[in-house]
Amino acid sequence: MKHSVCLLLGIYMMSASAESPIAIALHGGAGTIEREAMSAELEATYLGFLDHAITAGYEQLRRGESGLDVVVNVIQLMEDSPLFNAGHGAVYTWEGTHELDASIMHGAELEAGAVAGVSTVKSPIALARAVMERSPHVMLAGRGAEAFALEQSFEVMSPAYFATERRRKALEAFKANEQAGLQPEADHKFGTVGVVVMDATGNLVAGTSTGGMTGKRWGRIGDSPIIGAGTYADNRSCAVSATGHGEYFIRHTVARDICARIQFGGADLRAATEQVVKGELLDAGGEGGVIAVDKTGETVLIFNTSGMYRASINARGQKTVAIYGDE
Repeated sequence: MKHSVCLLLGIYMMSASAESPIAIALHGGAGTIEREAMSAELEATYLGFLDHAITAGYEQLRRGESGLDVVVNVIQLMEDSPLFNAGHGAVYTWEGTHELDASIMHGAELEAGAVAGVSTVKSPIALARAVMERSPHVMLAGRGAEAFALEQSFEVMSPAYFATERRRKALEAFKANEQAGLQPEADHKFGTVGVVVMDATGNLVAGTSTGGMTGKRWGRIGDSPIIGAGTYADNRSCAVSATGHGEYFIRHTVARDICARIQFGGADLRAATEQVVKGELLDAGGEGGVIAVDKTGETVLIFNTSGMYRASINARGQKTVAIYGDE
């Protein structure tokens, strides 16, 4: 398909009944993602991965698997891939280490779990779920989170697992720009993975996982592990996962704001996301995007940057896989 990476495949055959619609959306980060700067081979690699991940998640939902299982499983596919800034592909901090964050939320009872600043956990999203289900807390950080992971029999990973040449070069470029007094490249800022679903029982679930910002310092934590900022799910409205300049998403409680506009303001999903991402957030100088699914199974993938790795299949079976902003 010449110059097109958006695949609207029409009606995807569904086995779920009309009384049990399902939907899923995912993102692999938003930022300066331009067609001219990406090789055809790399573009095809990303598209193939996104298509595989969204199809795998959708098939799990069709089989009646829980939204929690699907969100974790699909995010783990991305955490295991060096293509994305999460898990194995996480960016480097200023000190040359890795500090990973993740969160997950279930919309039925507003249960949530999150971890921040972990360096020895292969799958931060799995640990975030463990915090939600096996601890009395919502968020654990740093050494405490890693101690909890050990108690829960999570495998300890060495720093070498997270080391990739691509991310090392990104850190070197970031430091060179900063030391020269230049503005760091925007795509060093943005990189997160996330999944939102409506499962066959009608539950909405959202999850987000990230390595944060290239060159981050002093234990910086962004929006991804913060419930209400980078992740939120409420069966009464919607489920949201965000990606972008986390400081702005925290200040504007982006994920919760979108759901609140639906629940209390009567907005539909597209209006709510556009008002926040292309209105309030952009006006404040914040860049990034969100994926969202509402209680009817409608999906939205919206961003105010030049691109966002994204895919979705809504309750009508319509499938989209895309990268750039002109699609």
